[in-house]
Amino acid sequence: MMAHDMERVLMSPAFEVFNKLRLAGQLCDVVLITDGVQFNAHRVILCGCSSYFQALFASDWNDSGKREYQLPGISPETLRQVIEYAYTYSVVITADNVENLLAAADYLSVLGIVQRCYDFLHEQLCLNNCIGLLKIADVYCVNELHQSAFNFILKNFKEVAISSNEFPELSLEQLSDIIEQDELNVREEDVVFDAILRWIEHEPATREAHISVLLPKIRMARMDPEYFMKIVKANDLVKANAACRPIITDVMKVIYDLHDESPFSDFENPLIRPRLPSEILLAVGGWNMHTTNCIDAYDTRADRWVDITQEEQSNLAGHGTVYHDGFVYCIGGFDGQNFIDTVRRYDPITRAWQQMAPIHWQGCNVSVVVLDGLIYAMGGHIGFWPLDIVECYNPKTNEWTQLESMNERRNDASATTLNGKIYICGGHNGTESLSTVECFDPLTNEWSLITPMSTPRHSLGVTAYKGKIYAVGGINRPDHLQTMEVYDPTTNRWHAVAPMSTPRSEFGIAVVDDLLFVMGGHDGFGVTNKVECYDAGTGSWYRAQDMSRARQHFSCCVVPAHPRIIEYASPR
Repeated sequence: MMAHDMERVLMSPAFEVFNKLRLAGQLCDVVLITDGVQFNAHRVILCGCSSYFQALFASDWNDSGKREYQLPGISPETLRQVIEYAYTYSVVITADNVENLLAAADYLSVLGIVQRCYDFLHEQLCLNNCIGLLKIADVYCVNELHQSAFNFILKNFKEVAISSNEFPELSLEQLSDIIEQDELNVREEDVVFDAILRWIEHEPATREAHISVLLPKIRMARMDPEYFMKIVKANDLVKANAACRPIITDVMKVIYDLHDESPFSDFENPLIRPRLPSEILLAVGGWNMHTTNCIDAYDTRADRWVDITQEEQSNLAGHGTVYHDGFVYCIGGFDGQNFIDTVRRYDPITRAWQQMAPIHWQGCNVSVVVLDGLIYAMGGHIGFWPLDIVECYNPKTNEWTQLESMNERRNDASATTLNGKIYICGGHNGTESLSTVECFDPLTNEWSLITPMSTPRHSLGVTAYKGKIYAVGGINRPDHLQTMEVYDPTTNRWHAVAPMSTPRSEFGIAVVDDLLFVMGGHDGFGVTNKVECYDAGTGSWYRAQDMSRARQHFSCCVVPAHPRIIEYASPR
């Protein structure tokens, strides 16, 4: 039961009587008046919910006559709601009345209504009102609401800057405070420059001079040099403002002297220091001659790997890893001696591990996904015998349930989710690599075979990316594959796209910061630490920072930003 509801339950028996007396005009000893409208009430009841009324009535409490008090500036309807709240501890808040109620409740010190208004506004937080709520929070000095609105703007800055009608209404101080934050969630600094121009264009006469204040808060040395020269340096506002010239000069020095700097200088210089990532990729465990307990975090914005290994973490390979509702789950695998049925849960904030209910079989190379709040574990092998088993875990009850088996036995397959369904691709059935693909619909609890891949693959990587299913690399004996094919559910067809730069099997795959990353694995000659990423927008692969160690049979998941994300990012 919510605190608001409990409050009403505790107060209702006696206060129901008081409210009936008020409505009948009986035993009332005060009249509140606004805009000529009078409201009868009992002073002692009003004092129960407001220190303002306690102070107002204190000076003439012994006066036996009915006293009248004017409350200008509050509408009759708002005052009626405040008085009703004092008797019922209930108030109906809507988008139309919330600001009037908040202003009146703040003025009259009715803290219960104030809190309900904050809760309501927090639930309504969206692209269209986040800046308005930031202003409301600042007017009423509400730190909690300010932080929520501020964090929302940081997280969704690109969308807010483009589509919010309120964005140009930010003050210079507010805009400066937002764009200088390391937590500002932008992949390209061009977005920040465009946002500044939009803000200036709203009131050019008064704002054009502010370009020199805002410009240094952009990480301009992280821009593409051609974009910086042709768009930023050549901008008319920038050229016309003398204070911008030394800033532009500093950026050019950083861009063109970059390779002469120490490797840590970019984290100290505000013109090039990378923003904090909006999500972190975790690579857990793995195998290279033996199992390992290492955990590495990849910071996409800095293109660096951070070792976050803990000694108490068990050695693990061939397991499945997923992130769900604040926790990372590691399922099954091989601990260096045995195939295991263990499920361990990691809290990224506290860094603590917890043992959960085990799966029903000691599975290795299991495929795992999250769908609609449930975790699914599929296939794998026991003693190298491929499995068609499917189990479903409910984190709320900490229980596993066995579901209908797949159509095929699949060891070393890979799975993902898209549009409310699970897709599992390829794998090995004990005899040969599979090209077949199955789709699970949780509404019918049935598996159905769909269009197969063009190439049989096991030890592959599969992920959903930009509304399609990507199947990458793997093995089709004797070859290690570097090809990638894409399934479009709207056409039910696969087609080939650009291959990776190197073959890979038993590798990690994840979509982070709107790019598809593949890392580690076996390239046909040995275990590798190489990392590359694919951008569907350009259709090209790009090199990324090598992992700190070569490994295969590890597992990846993506963790969204949280209060201690700095511990997983390259130090700023």
